[in-house]
Amino acid sequence: MIKHINIHVYGTVQGVGFRRAATNQARYLGIKGYVKNEIDGSVYIEAEGDATAVSQFVIWCRKGPTFSQVEKVETVEGKVMNYYSFDSKY
Repeated sequence: MIKHINIHVYGTVQGVGFRRAATNQARYLGIKGYVKNEIDGSVYIEAEGDATAVSQFVIWCRKGPTFSQVEKVETVEGKVMNYYSFDSKY
């Protein structure tokens, strides 16, 4: 079953390679969607794929890459958008 999750990641998550690492992790897990920086300093992600893979991705988001300091992760289930790939947006 395909699951879609909207994820907001707060903390020190911009300027530390979070988007690139999230893109690599999502592609590794077979997740489609995108990641982008928000004006408030957070990172926003739309992730969809196999429910187990999406759950693993959310767990990864709670830690992030080496130089990030994740303070809070908010998730909301959303409508499946049938993305073809996972991309980093600006």
